[in-house]
Amino acid sequence: MRRPYGKAKGHIFRDHQSRTSVEMDPQALMMKKPTWRQSVVAVAFLLSLSLAIFFVVRAVRPLIYWHYHQDEPIRGWMTMGYVAHSYHVPPHVLHQALGLPDKPPDKRPLREIAKAQNRSLDEIRTVLLEAIVQARRSNPPSPSPPTNPGASP
Repeated sequence: MRRPYGKAKGHIFRDHQSRTSVEMDPQALMMKKPTWRQSVVAVAFLLSLSLAIFFVVRAVRPLIYWHYHQDEPIRGWMTMGYVAHSYHVPPHVLHQALGLPDKPPDKRPLREIAKAQNRSLDEIRTVLLEAIVQARRSNPPSPSPPTNPGASP
């Protein structure tokens, strides 16, 4: 004689010899269909996860790009802002070096600026590099923190 011992997906019975056996209901083995609320929660979770991934990628890409494009050789396709960003100098320093107004920032490529000023690209490049060296001399980068902070100087 078998009596139910508990309520689970499968019913556990005690038989007359006091051994426990498990009888599985075939319906209990099949996955239940999610309710509409569970589906909405799953879709909302996946949507927010993909939105978070999108913004993380969008934030990390420029960091990676500029890490590998520091002090890049100056070329004609570059703008003043690009050169300033690559060489870590304020854009107004480069504008002043070429005799251009700071506001609004000049977004033309260096090739067009050279043509408008009747100069060669090499001359523009030399003037910009001199301005960059001068700006770095007057504003040196902050020293990196010591690797062993407990040691005396």
